[in-house]
Amino acid sequence: MARTSNLSRPIIEALYTEALVLADEVRAVFAAGVREPMVGEDAFVRLALSTEGLKTTTRMMHVLAWLLNQRALFSGELSENQVRLHGALPPDRASDEAQLALLEPETRELIADTEKLHQRIARLDEAWRAHFDMASPVRAFQDRIGREFGRFG
Repeated sequence: MARTSNLSRPIIEALYTEALVLADEVRAVFAAGVREPMVGEDAFVRLALSTEGLKTTTRMMHVLAWLLNQRALFSGELSENQVRLHGALPPDRASDEAQLALLEPETRELIADTEKLHQRIARLDEAWRAHFDMASPVRAFQDRIGREFGRFG
């Protein structure tokens, strides 16, 4: 994702759309955990599906809540102070590698996609909370060039 100096409505809307699509995929995959087990179905696979499904669903709900807070900020429903005080993205709970190994490759890929989205949102949240006070690579390069040329002047 490209670096930004601030959050904008288009950034939030694009991420919100992405999160909704991903959440729908998560719901479709993990809805199987609420049905009765089929004959011969491995209990350990069902447990892994249930455990990782809960983590994945929770992760997506945290992401969506963060994005909804940002949307509310842009629409004036929440103040920046309210969002800063109460709208932090909770830390993610990592998947259990042993549990993941029991799941189908497509399910593992979906879980990985949710983890990546959470990481992207976490970076945005951290930068937003720091008022985007991050060093620009371009600015750092310009400063370095200035110092080098200053040595010769």
